[in-house]
Amino acid sequence: MGTLIALATSLGLSTAAGFNAFLPLLTIGILSRFGLIELATPFGLLSHPLVLLIIAVLAILDFIGDKVPAVDSALHAAGMIIAPIAGAILALAGQGDVAQIHPLVVGIAGVVAAGSAHAARTTIRPVVTTATVGTANPVVSLVEDATAVILSILAIVAPILAIILAVVLGIILFRVFRGALRVWNERKPSTD
Repeated sequence: MGTLIALATSLGLSTAAGFNAFLPLLTIGILSRFGLIELATPFGLLSHPLVLLIIAVLAILDFIGDKVPAVDSALHAAGMIIAPIAGAILALAGQGDVAQIHPLVVGIAGVVAAGSAHAARTTIRPVVTTATVGTANPVVSLVEDATAVILSILAIVAPILAIILAVVLGIILFRVFRGALRVWNERKPSTD
């Protein structure tokens, strides 16, 4: 049962990284700093004050930049690399010493979970920007940030609930993604 809980924690944290790469890292770093959770070796480094400060600065810059339509596109492009890396780190850090799953498998699962969530939000955002002339971007970004924090906390205190939420979000994102593609394709001028 410990392995299942550790896997749920890892996947919940990784999925959260797809919505915001820095907030889950900051969350587990702070919780570890105060001794509320124990991170797998060598990821205890995430609770070092200097590392926390760097992550906090990056989180603030991302938080502000993601609300600006032109800047959010650049951040999302960079996030295609940053989010999967953060997902792998979070997946491995969340394993603890109870998991019996090979670290390579856990790392790949973290990359896939974070990368998939980030790819979905990156695909949906241009449609939101176009449809609302950028006015909805700050609201959508706040929802993404809140989702990242809630999913991160749930992954630690109620990992099974975090996985259920991640699956539900995946289904919602898939449906929104399909709808966004349909709208996008209808708006494109035909080349005939």
